[in-house]
Amino acid sequence: MSTDLGTAEEMETRELVHFVTQQTRFALINNILQHPEQLPSMYELEELNPSVSDATVYKHIQKLIDAGIVGEVALDDDQRRQGYPWKFYGLTDEGRAFLEEHNLLAAEETLQQIYNTISDKPEKMVKYENAPRPGDV
Repeated sequence: MSTDLGTAEEMETRELVHFVTQQTRFALINNILQHPEQLPSMYELEELNPSVSDATVYKHIQKLIDAGIVGEVALDDDQRRQGYPWKFYGLTDEGRAFLEEHNLLAAEETLQQIYNTISDKPEKMVKYENAPRPGDV
């Protein structure tokens, strides 16, 4: 009986690895990892994925949230500033642990270096990138 459980568990793990490494979802995970605060707003995620529709970015972030890989964090009402984002997306502790366990975080430092070399970011993206994040205040 324990082999059946092991097999079911292994299959579940394989399915989750396949789920997070799907092209768009893995790109979004990489976008989170490369962000200076590792908490991009939806707008920043959309800007970093110009070949994907905004609706698709949103849909895949929601799937990652549902899977427990990504979490949504928001500024408290008194910390929100007009014209700035107030919802951000980052890896959950469980999501980070899962990605580490399956060696899917190996390029984290390289991703951050690449992100820092993007010189033609739209003004709004730079503004949003520098917006206060939960934990900053």
